[in-house]
Amino acid sequence: MSSKEKRTVPVEAIELYNDYVHGEISRRTFLNRVKQFAVAGLTAGTLVEALMPNYALGQQIARDDERISASYVTLPSPQGHGYIRGYLVRPYSADSRSAEPSKLPGIIVVHENRGLNPHTEDVARRLAMANFMAFAPDVLTSVGGYPGDDYQGGQLFRELDADKRFEDIVASALWLKNRDDCNGKIGATGFCYGGGVSNQLAVRLGADLAAAVPFYGGAAPEADVAKIKAAILVQHGELDTRLVEAWPAYEAALTAAGVTHDSNIHPGAMHGFFNDATPERYNEEAATLAWTRMVDWFNTYTRS
Repeated sequence: MSSKEKRTVPVEAIELYNDYVHGEISRRTFLNRVKQFAVAGLTAGTLVEALMPNYALGQQIARDDERISASYVTLPSPQGHGYIRGYLVRPYSADSRSAEPSKLPGIIVVHENRGLNPHTEDVARRLAMANFMAFAPDVLTSVGGYPGDDYQGGQLFRELDADKRFEDIVASALWLKNRDDCNGKIGATGFCYGGGVSNQLAVRLGADLAAAVPFYGGAAPEADVAKIKAAILVQHGELDTRLVEAWPAYEAALTAAGVTHDSNIHPGAMHGFFNDATPERYNEEAATLAWTRMVDWFNTYTRS
């Protein structure tokens, strides 16, 4: 959906859905409140159906695409929940079928607050198609992994210790960086929760992280910004007012610390604008530009 196209669902209903998926309101409250936005020809049931993700719509690269090699890998996370499982994807090329494939930059792809859903896995495949090695960890591993339903995934997510969740992702990043088929440089990207984690990884890993591209995620604490050595590219939707209003302070802190950074505030775009599995939030124009900028950013800072 471009910023010029008319939405079929009121913006207020989309914002209500955002509150629901972020755990700020219960499923029952969401279903009760969304009824107020039902108008002629648009029932409450139709509204809910339109707001829920349709992962078939968001698949750009098939799971069995012959141009990629994908598998699930479980690795140790001693400071986290003990272990974490994730989705590892590499591009196939002539030498990647050999005993010593080319060393590629590694990109950690961090999901939203609902676990490793099909959209995040597809983003990992897209990055592989751009000639990166991508790893998408599932922080729900210790409770059985993504359950196949975003609401249930969100409930499981909130049961987990936040510090251990983060340690699981740190373990994933360092594992990726130290793989024999990685060139020793890694980047991080993520969405919402994953965007905030990308900023946190930049603080925690210092020079071990070459670049980060957080999508609509919370900023790193101002007191910690000086620890960042990665090049940071922030992606926000113009209508995501809370994060947009917080950006100038983060930008000032990055500038003061001498951190290489840039940003895109995408006109007319909402929180979640990159997720093409949620058509009412998806903004094709913004998502296309954000993708191009991200790939260029990672090419610049993880290949030299």
